[in-house]
Amino acid sequence: MVGRMDRTAAQDWLDRYVSAWRSYDRDDIGDLFSEDVAYRYHPYDEPVRGRDAVVRSWLGASDSDTASTRDAPGTFEAGYRPVAVDGDTVIATGTSTYRERPDGPVAHVFDNCFVMLFDSAGRCRELTEYYIRRPTG
Repeated sequence: MVGRMDRTAAQDWLDRYVSAWRSYDRDDIGDLFSEDVAYRYHPYDEPVRGRDAVVRSWLGASDSDTASTRDAPGTFEAGYRPVAVDGDTVIATGTSTYRERPDGPVAHVFDNCFVMLFDSAGRCRELTEYYIRRPTG
């Protein structure tokens, strides 16, 4: 069954995404995704398939070439907002800001776009990340 999202549900999911990223809590990460999720860190990647594989990837415990690396606490900030919601499809944009250390200067800023599909329980079943690093200077 295909779920129907609205902007409020999409924003709630995005806020929980950022919260799970900050906490690196296995259950919080897993609760975001369907059992059969397909997650791409880049549009050209083969997806990380399955909730457990995505959780391992987020935790930096995956052997995949496309696995995430675990960010140190306090070294990043992120915020995303839905810009289009249609049935089970959500497109969101936002920024991710990184520092080399919590009290250090900003090292990198990325502008992001997420293309996501959701199931009837409000869990993401497909996510593709598009991002570009802002030029410095």
